[in-house]
Amino acid sequence: MKRLWILLLLLAPSPALAQTRADSALVGRILVAEDRRDSTDAALAAGLRHADPRVRRIAGRALGRIRDPLFAARDSLPPAAAAPAWPEPAWRLRYRALADRKADCGALRAALADSAWQVRLRAAGVAEASCGADSAFVRVLSGWVDALPRDTRRRAAGGVSWHAGAHALVALARIAPDRARARIGALATHPDWHVRLYAARAAALLADSARLRTFAHDADGNVQEAAIDALSRLVGHAADDVYLAALHGDQAQAVRAAAVALKGSPAPGLRAAADSVFEWWVRRASESERDVRVALLEAAGRPAGDDRAPAPRSDLPPDAAALALGREVRVRVTMSPEAGGGAFVVRMRGDVAPIMAARVLALVRAGYYDGGNWHRVEPDFVIQGGGPGTNEYVGYARYLRDELGTVAHPRGTVAMSTRGHDTGDAQWFINLKDNPRLVREYTVFAEVVEGIGVVDGILEGDVVASMRVEPAGR
Repeated sequence: MKRLWILLLLLAPSPALAQTRADSALVGRILVAEDRRDSTDAALAAGLRHADPRVRRIAGRALGRIRDPLFAARDSLPPAAAAPAWPEPAWRLRYRALADRKADCGALRAALADSAWQVRLRAAGVAEASCGADSAFVRVLSGWVDALPRDTRRRAAGGVSWHAGAHALVALARIAPDRARARIGALATHPDWHVRLYAARAAALLADSARLRTFAHDADGNVQEAAIDALSRLVGHAADDVYLAALHGDQAQAVRAAAVALKGSPAPGLRAAADSVFEWWVRRASESERDVRVALLEAAGRPAGDDRAPAPRSDLPPDAAALALGREVRVRVTMSPEAGGGAFVVRMRGDVAPIMAARVLALVRAGYYDGGNWHRVEPDFVIQGGGPGTNEYVGYARYLRDELGTVAHPRGTVAMSTRGHDTGDAQWFINLKDNPRLVREYTVFAEVVEGIGVVDGILEGDVVASMRVEPAGR
């Protein structure tokens, strides 16, 4: 009997453990109230009276975020832990220096042979029209275009695939149009859509409306979007037939571009067509596709207030309370071998944004990010993307609410892409330099703790092989 009594005592939860479970349950209720923006929830008052200062802080922060959408008072809270300080790569100084040398063709020509491809591509991108008279400069760019491979897999870190030829074609369209016209045809039918996208941009610079009409029917929505935007600027409503055809597609960025181009058009049947397409996008029930729905409403002559977005989510991710109370969780991001390979690790910032961090973790565990790509790469600013088929107008179907905090967006922090307050679309952006001006608008939910060199080496279109939660204790 004595042994049985001892066993029961060992199996029974201790008062401390029971208290921890009660704290977690209360924190969960506080976070639900915050996510629902419900200042009347009794959990907030209970949290403010709690003996644990962590719980009081979580409750106070939640109440502040509920009452003030931009939470201007957050700076009066105890500051969050500082993010790791990462040194910058040496090439970034050379990259920045080119901003003041746009007309220094000799310096730009030298930069075309830099050891870092980011610097080489920047030199091609900033060159002014006067560099068209520099035959050596033009010869290098022409060589990049002519050497563009059909197989655009990037098998080594530090190298490029389609990037050199595509960027060079756009540069030639700007500084040596005849050279670009002689080469654009080969790139216009390239199997990699990134190459066709840059060919569409070159066609825009060359005012080649016929080729842009062809690009507007491309299989890829990003190519269509670029072509439609360019056509609209070049010929306006003279290409309404193209825009009307694109209106019936299923790629949000292209349909939005077509709707924007059709705004104010005298085309017969436009309102009925835009209304019908709008209803189709409503049935998709995606919060992050709001931009395309609003553009369709405006094309139909209707106000944006007619939009019918799906009801916002109200579930709390399972990791949220534990993250808020200090659990450390890390995610390993492994890049595809065909994008140069390598991996980096991020630590979730539950002390700043527990709900968002938990939602991202749920997506990681579901494999949402596997196979996604970084569609936006600005080597002296941010990289952005991560999800499947991402672009500026496509993201996860349910918005992630902002949780603005005190982390000032230093280099290596990971934040949520938005198109307005509380419109997180599950796309990551990683700060490649200190960006303090972003602190008032974007939520930091993680930070790079290993592999910053891999992050610095990511190029546009590079693919994520996998994201996996690291085992505890690593």
